[in-house]
Parts: sequence; structure tokens; C-alpha cells
Amino acid sequence: MRPDHPRQATKARLRSEQKADGWYLRLSGQWTAEKLEGVVGVLERLPARLGGTAVTWDFSEVGRMDSAGMMLHLHYRKELEKRGCRQKILGRTPEQEQLEALLLRHLPERIPKPASLASRLLRPLEGLGRATVNGFRDMRLFLEFLGENFLVLSRSLLHPLSIRFDAIAKNIEDAGVRALPIITLTSFLIGVVIAYQGAVQLQKFGANVFIVDMIGISVTRELAPLITAIVVAGRTGSSYTAQLGVMKITEEIDAMRVMGFEPHRFLVLPRILALMIALPLMIFFADLIGILGGMVVAHLHLNISWNEFLHRLQTVVAVKHFWIGIVKGPFFAWLIAVVGCFRGLQVSRDTESIGYYTTISVVNSIFLVIACDALFSVVFTQLGI
Repeated sequence: MRPDHPRQATKARLRSEQKADGWYLRLSGQWTAEKLEGVVGVLERLPARLGGTAVTWDFSEVGRMDSAGMMLHLHYRKELEKRGCRQKILGRTPEQEQLEALLLRHLPERIPKPASLASRLLRPLEGLGRATVNGFRDMRLFLEFLGENFLVLSRSLLHPLSIRFDAIAKNIEDAGVRALPIITLTSFLIGVVIAYQGAVQLQKFGANVFIVDMIGISVTRELAPLITAIVVAGRTGSSYTAQLGVMKITEEIDAMRVMGFEPHRFLVLPRILALMIALPLMIFFADLIGILGGMVVAHLHLNISWNEFLHRLQTVVAVKHFWIGIVKGPFFAWLIAVVGCFRGLQVSRDTESIGYYTTISVVNSIFLVIACDALFSVVFTQLGI
């Protein structure tokens, strides 16, 4: 920019002059967005007039030029180039040269064309292909993550003193103890809902007492483990992803690696072990609260006394149903914690990705928990348990 140029306040101008060695295009005035209106028509006529000749652009009288002016110049320079014109540039300032270099670096080489009908019809297949490729890529990264966790766990078991028991205890408090209020509420409501729905059907046949069988078996064997795992996936799994994601954005994880601290040992392993310890205990607690909710409804709606309910519960509900629900806990917890930590370490360098990967983490965890529960049901049924 030339600060004291006499033509700085004028509109953009373009004069063409033919000489023995070709045409000279002399630019003058301010080539800025609000001053370009007068030269657009002149530039539009240039390609047809000057095709196949030598053209020299003279910038020596230009007062100020912004990106709009430079873009206009570049566009018609390209049009002349298509017509076979040999072009030279004179009188540009260093700022104008830098502006041209910046625009050329970020401009597409070709102007995008509207999508054809065939490409629009193939777009769903393209999306399916991209999703498949991304799915295989995520699967490969997930297997690498599991392998690294297995190595860290193996080294920790060989050197028990290296296990961070204080971090495990802190995560048990966060994932287990602080989750008890929401577990209490959901488990109690599940027991109430099952009891009410069962009572309506059983009253038709005068089989009120069988409400105890329904509540005892369904809560301990299926509902308490599954509902507790889903609540934990939404609460704890998402927090694991968000915590590690923030540490990734703030470069704390990179700093740990630089200082020689292994993120899997210090951040991932304590969370996985803590949740595998806490979830079976939460399932046991959910069993008690769910049965209590059913007991309340049975007493109020079906006139089954507390003693009668407990006696029937001890008689018809085998201990195996309780242990089946408890055994599911560590598997559900491992899936939730591994997925939450894996997605947290996938967070990129922007805050938007935290929400994206947190959502994916919860969806993946809930899906895997339900799939694992279905697998357990098939296996136990085949085994006659």
C-alpha cells in the first residue's frame, strides 16, 4: 500500500494502450471491493479483444488493493491465459505480491461444477463406503488400544507395587459412590413398573403371589445389571471421554509422554479397574432397591404382606439368578470403561470434537452392553443355567 498516493481516493480505473510489443493495461485508483464497479465491464471485454496477443499489466498507479481487487485481476488474467495471451506484470508492491501468493495458495485449481444427477444418486453409496472404511479404521485403532492396555496390565500384575491404588480408589468413589443416588432412583422405579405391569395381568388369574417370582428373577438376573450398566455408560463412560478429551486438547497427555509417564498406566488402567470393581457392587445395590420397589407395590396393590413377600422370595428365587447378574458386572464395566477411554484419546485439537466423541462413546457403550447381555442370555440358556 502506498499511503500518500494522489489517486488513493479515486475509483478503480483501467486504461488499455497498444504499443509495438503488445497491449499495456494500466491500473489506477483504489482496487477495493467498494471501488471496483467501474472496471468490471472493461475487464469483461478484454478476453475477446486481446486474445492471442502480448499483454502487460501495469500496477504502478494503483493506490490500494484488497483481496476483492486482486481476485478480479487474477480471474481475468486466467481468462487471457486461456486465450493464448503472453502476460507480464509491472509495478507491483511487495504487499500486492504477498496478497496474490496468499490467494493463489488457497484458491481451488478448478471452479467446482454443480453435482450431476448420477453423482447425487451415488452419494448414498459413497457415504456407505466412507462409513465402512471409517468403521474398519476404528476397529483397527480399537484393537491397537486393547493390545496396549493388555501389555500395561501385564506389566502391572508382574509389578504389583506399580499399580496406582490411590487413583483406583478415587475412581471407585467417582464412578460408584457418587452414582448411587441415580442408581437408587432408577432401580426403585424399575421395580415399581415391573410390579405394576405384572400385577395387572396376574390379578386376572388370581395369581397375585407370583408377582414375587417375576420381580425376583427379572430384577436380579436381567433388569438390575442392564439398567445399571446403561446409567453408568451415560454417566461415567461419558465423563471418562470428556476428561481424557480435555487433557488431550490441553496437551497434558503429550506432556506426560514427554516426561516419561505412560498415559495408559496413569489414566486408562485405574479407570478400567475401578469401574470393574464398582459396577458389581452397584448391581447388588440395584437388586435390593429394585426388589424393594416391587415389594412396596405388591404390598399396596396386591395386599401381599412384607413377611409373605420375603418368604416367597427366598423360596422361589434361586441364588444362581443373583450371581448371574453379578457376573455380568465386570464385563459390562470393562466395555464401558474401555470405550470411554478409547474415544477420549481420539479427541482432536478442537473443543467441538469433545461433544462428538462423547456422544459416540455413550452410543457405543450402550450398544455393546446390550449386545453383551444378549450373548450372556443365549449362552446361559444353552447351558441350562
